[in-house]
Amino acid sequence: MNIRGRKILVGISGSIAAYKSALLVRLLVKAEAEVQIIMTESAKDFITPLTLSVLSKRPVLSTFTDIAAESWNNHVELGLWADAIVIAPATARTLSKCATGNCDDLLTAIYLSARCPVFFAPAMDVDMYHHPSTRQNIAQLTDFGNIFINPEYGELASGLIGDGRLAEPELIVRVLADHFARKSAAVSKKILITAGPTVEPIDPVRYISNRSSGKMGYAIAAAFASAGSEVTLISGPTSLNEPHGNINLVKVETAQEMLNACQDFFSQSDVIIFSAAVADYKSKVTAEQKIKKQGDEMTLELVKTTDIASTLSKTKNGRQLVIGFALETEKELEHAQEKLERKGFDFIILNSLNDPGAGFAHDTNKITVIDKEKKIRRFELKSKDEVAADILNIVLEKWNEI
Repeated sequence: MNIRGRKILVGISGSIAAYKSALLVRLLVKAEAEVQIIMTESAKDFITPLTLSVLSKRPVLSTFTDIAAESWNNHVELGLWADAIVIAPATARTLSKCATGNCDDLLTAIYLSARCPVFFAPAMDVDMYHHPSTRQNIAQLTDFGNIFINPEYGELASGLIGDGRLAEPELIVRVLADHFARKSAAVSKKILITAGPTVEPIDPVRYISNRSSGKMGYAIAAAFASAGSEVTLISGPTSLNEPHGNINLVKVETAQEMLNACQDFFSQSDVIIFSAAVADYKSKVTAEQKIKKQGDEMTLELVKTTDIASTLSKTKNGRQLVIGFALETEKELEHAQEKLERKGFDFIILNSLNDPGAGFAHDTNKITVIDKEKKIRRFELKSKDEVAADILNIVLEKWNEI
């Protein structure tokens, strides 16, 4: 496993699922990780620190100070010590405190001090998990760049059936191992990603654009940044929060501005992912003043914008991977394959607006990936964060072949 020698800080909060933490710690130690456990006070009601201390071979920490030893547990040093933090189980209360920066205990103070990836494995009753406040906190923490290990569906402690069971310890360990495997392959690689729409002005008030939210591109940027890559994200106008982590955000508006920005970074990038929805046409003339309404009709003359992906793909070298997107409404595979060949992509990622939950504005996406050897891989509907992880894995697989 890729966990050997890694420093893993395991946070345990107050849930009946805390009993699974013993097996999680045992598996991590067996994989030869260094494990430091941080418990909240309420977690001690469900499992004893002694049990976890024996398994981890380290004292379990839960307070800022140790009065008996006349010492204090430095939350900053602990946050910097860890290669990864996994909070399992993560209760609704702990999620809320981390999302809002309410660090009134050692675990949440360490979370705010950490520079490493943080994994949350939620555990709670089904209605708590689906409550809007919990969903909002999860969305906020995901936006901060944290990684969620989704709870499982099944019978809960309340007797209800639904989502909320803590992911099994074996799965949590596998997620951590996969993360470190990706990090070792992706670290220091330079990734260029375009995202969002472009806007092409007609006059000072009106413009031509599309419905792209930028969510997919931002999720891809976060996935590569979490894996240790150096990411440049060139984004058209979106309502999304600025990304966190190792991401260089370059804001543009028009297709020409996006092309200019891409040209600055293209040659030095190992992977280029064109996920932006660039306007195909722009107004031939941009009026300097607002166009006044006159008559029942108005003719607007349009001209093509420069095809960014085609222009830059022609200059790629043998070590670069270029990935494009295709959003189609009919003859999806046929049109996507034609676009892949015409633009010289190594992969094309197909979305169909005929698939519910895919395409613009959604938090989910359903993709089909086609490579230049015409191999087709279909994926189920997933969150855009999970889709981004799939795209990252496809790139890693390709690197391993080279």
